[in-house]
Amino acid sequence: MSDRPVTLTTSGPPETVLDAEPAAVLAALDAALDRPDAERRGAVAEVVAANPRFLDGWARLGQLGRDDVEQYAAFRVGYHRGLDRLRANGWRGSGYVRWSHPENRGFLRALHGLTVASGRIGEADEEERCALFLRQLDPAWPPADLD
Repeated sequence: MSDRPVTLTTSGPPETVLDAEPAAVLAALDAALDRPDAERRGAVAEVVAANPRFLDGWARLGQLGRDDVEQYAAFRVGYHRGLDRLRANGWRGSGYVRWSHPENRGFLRALHGLTVASGRIGEADEEERCALFLRQLDPAWPPADLD
């Protein structure tokens, strides 16, 4: 038995909100997503190449992937870059990262995409782990406005 006191809190697990993306990068992504279908993927890829730490850029590139493997790869990069950003913002491996904060959406969109893409390429165990992780990060998952 330890002599250390146990502190209980009613506030629950800590919550992490990622730092905001620069307005110019968000505008560049919006402009790329507004391009005609035939140009959209390439335009988003240019934004990501110029801003490789831009999580929503990776997530959107995953959504525009030409096949399941390309989608999986982009979502996985966004997910891992997101873990780095979370740690840099104080996340220590547990706690909430909620969709209700727009700053978190790129990471959560990438993780959701990785969940779906994992299932498509037959990685059922990864699909299950990612789905569970999403619900741990945001108990209200999935959001009604997920796109």
